[in-house]
Amino acid sequence: MSISAQPDSQHIAQTLAALGHTARIEIFQLLVRCGEAGMLVGEIGTRLKLTPSTLAHHLKAMVDAKLITQQRQGRQVVNRANFATINGAVAFLMAECCKGPPD
Repeated sequence: MSISAQPDSQHIAQTLAALGHTARIEIFQLLVRCGEAGMLVGEIGTRLKLTPSTLAHHLKAMVDAKLITQQRQGRQVVNRANFATINGAVAFLMAECCKGPPD
């Protein structure tokens, strides 16, 4: 989902649901801190003390929700936060900010 796309409530709910676990929030925050450099799967697991199978489960959910992207580099996979998705979700939630109560 890009910022220019018009997300609907269902897409936003899926995005937010994918962050509905503390490990996924920690993964996302770690990748946000890494910026465009991203982080290898093994490094994420080491830093957050997640087993490979648990990490793979969480990463898959986040990729499916387009919260992160993965790029294969040889035998390694670099993970990056997808800023467009999270920015789109925040923009959707804040679109009606301060417009007063509905009529």
